[in-house]
Amino acid sequence: MTLNQLRRDLSGLDCAAQAPGLTRFTWAEEGLDFEVQELPQAQFLMHLVVCEFRLRVPGSPGPQVRIDIRHTGAIRRQGVAADLKQGAKQEWAGLLQQLHSDPQLLAALLPLDFKRLQLQRDEQGWLVRLEHFGASEVVNRLPGFRRYIRLSAEQRKALLAAFKRLHSLLSDH
Repeated sequence: MTLNQLRRDLSGLDCAAQAPGLTRFTWAEEGLDFEVQELPQAQFLMHLVVCEFRLRVPGSPGPQVRIDIRHTGAIRRQGVAADLKQGAKQEWAGLLQQLHSDPQLLAALLPLDFKRLQLQRDEQGWLVRLEHFGASEVVNRLPGFRRYIRLSAEQRKALLAAFKRLHSLLSDH
């Protein structure tokens, strides 16, 4: 159900169901495609269905690394921080600096409302995993209701711009 709502928010992109709870979206103009996986999360008398956006950036085999990205600033978003969680810091210093200071990436990430953004490198290349606050659904049992939280036009624009820039940056590493 959540992915059906998301298809409307991402209208104009080609989409194809891959499996129950998994859909592939294709942005033909930019030559990008990404998957969206529904992630149900149980809560007391309710559950959430959040969407995890996954962008694969092919690359040559290399050392494994994991980088978590978050917003900085206590009240207002002032920038982004890229924290290396796995890998050698000196080997990835250049990429970390780009993630902190790239103007196009910052312009896309600062307005983007995400809970989690993770970059992970493995044998196939890079995997970008983004969990957005929007594009999710709240299902309550008592009282019974279901509410979808839309991916707004502004958030759609920021999400696609972030994926485009991350694809460009990561394909060089």
